[in-house]
Formats: sequence, C-alpha cells, structure tokens
Amino acid sequence: MTDALSLRAAAEQQASALPPLLAAAEHLASTVILGDHGRRRAGTGDTFWQYRPAQTTDHARSIDWRRSARSDASFVQDKEWQIAQSVVLWVDRGASMRFASTDKLPQKAAVARTVALACAILLIRGGERVGMTGSDLPPRRGTAQIAQMAALLAQDDAADYALPQARGLVPHSRAVFVSDFLGDIAPVEEALTRAADRGVRGALVQILDPQEEAFPFDGRTVFESMSGTLRHETLKAGDLRTRYLDRMAQRKDRLTALARTTGWQFSTHHTDTPATQSLLWLYQSLAQPA
Repeated sequence: MTDALSLRAAAEQQASALPPLLAAAEHLASTVILGDHGRRRAGTGDTFWQYRPAQTTDHARSIDWRRSARSDASFVQDKEWQIAQSVVLWVDRGASMRFASTDKLPQKAAVARTVALACAILLIRGGERVGMTGSDLPPRRGTAQIAQMAALLAQDDAADYALPQARGLVPHSRAVFVSDFLGDIAPVEEALTRAADRGVRGALVQILDPQEEAFPFDGRTVFESMSGTLRHETLKAGDLRTRYLDRMAQRKDRLTALARTTGWQFSTHHTDTPATQSLLWLYQSLAQPA
C-alpha cells in the first residue's frame, strides 16, 4: 500500500507539471509567425508552390509555356515539398539544468523543455513527425504525441549531468540536442559521431544562465552542484574567473567545431533573453536543406 501511494504521489507530481509546460510551449510557438506553410520549400509533391526562372538544367517539358508566354523569359513551376521528415529531440533533464541564479530568472530546464516542446508543436503543425531519443517515443504526428513528449520532458534525472542519447535516431533524419553541455564532452562527441554515421544532421542548443557566462564571484564562495554531490569552497573566487572563462570559451569552441565537423549547427541561449529567438533559430536550422 505504501509503495502504491508513493507511486501515485510521484505520478501526480509529474502530471501537475504538464499543463503549465504545454501552455508555455503553445504560447511560445504562437509567437513565431511562419505563415500558412511554415516549412514550405521546393521538392517532391503535387501542389503548386511558385514560378521560378528556368535554368539550363531544366528539361523542356518542365517549362510552363502559358506562364512563359507572358514574358521574355521561360518559367518552371516549383512543387511544394510534401514528404514528411522525422525529427528527434534530446533534452537534458540532469540536475545541472535546474539551476537559476536568481528567483527572477527561469531554470535552464524550464527554458530547454519549453523551447523543445514549442519546436515540436511547430514541426507537427508543419506535417513533420517528431519523437524523442533514448525513449520509447519514435517520431509520429498528432497532438497526442505532443502530450506524450510533455510527460517525458517533465521527468527529472538525478545525475548532475545527463548523457545525450543517440538511440532512436532515424537514419537521414534531423535531431535536436538541448543542454547546458557543461558535463563531460566525450558523450556528446560520441552521440554526434553516431548521428553523422547515420546521416543525421541537426542542431545543438546550449542553455546557460547569465551567471555561468559572467562568473561574477569574488572572495569567499562555496560552489555546490545542484545534486549536492560536488562541493568546492574557496576564499578567492575572483582568482578563478580567468581560468573559468577560458574553459567556458574552450567548451563553446569545441561544440562549434564538433557541430561543423558533423554537419550540425550550434547556438547558445541565455535564460535572461526571449526564448522566441532560440525557437526561431532552431526552427530555421531544421528547415535548411540536408
């Protein structure tokens, strides 16, 4: 009976986070104006998209002679791309993501989950299939998929730094990894290498609190991990600033190089800036041709 009550309490606690998360993601998605055909682009399909000037590589049978007769140039009809794409998401749910330097700023986890779920909403509205890595949620369409993603995203990991999951990546699909990327870089390198081997391209979104960029500490300071397993006390925190900032810059350079090598893209978002900026960047990154 005690186990059952504990399980129910845990389930209710997780479920209570879903409405706010879904509401926040829906609101964020609504702030991005994409037009009626958000991810429209030329490709395989039957629906007319636009006219474009004919090129030397176009066959004569592709030319729209009726449209071309109204000008001195030849024009071809572009059809709208209609093949659904699979996009898989990995969102860091480690304890480090629950950091916020002040009560006025959201936790990194809240921003990461909202941006990822809002992106999923936009993708599904655009006809794409969306799922999550490292779970039993393969890419699918529909509002029910969004609800299941929200349920998974509401769960926390006890470890300080969660490990990125490459399991569940669909060959030649797209992927999104959202994290502070402050833990061991080796698992990130391994996951992106495995993704590249499968022809998967995507985007890395680093979520950081402003304090993690500026390191505004001086004098006696106690640094402690969110889980409480790591602790460091110093009397001269200011002496650590240069080394810390150098290591942060090195980490960003490494992530940038890793993304470039594997055909991914990298961006950093700070929790004191509008999440709309990162959502739009992320959505446009996924829309770029493979």
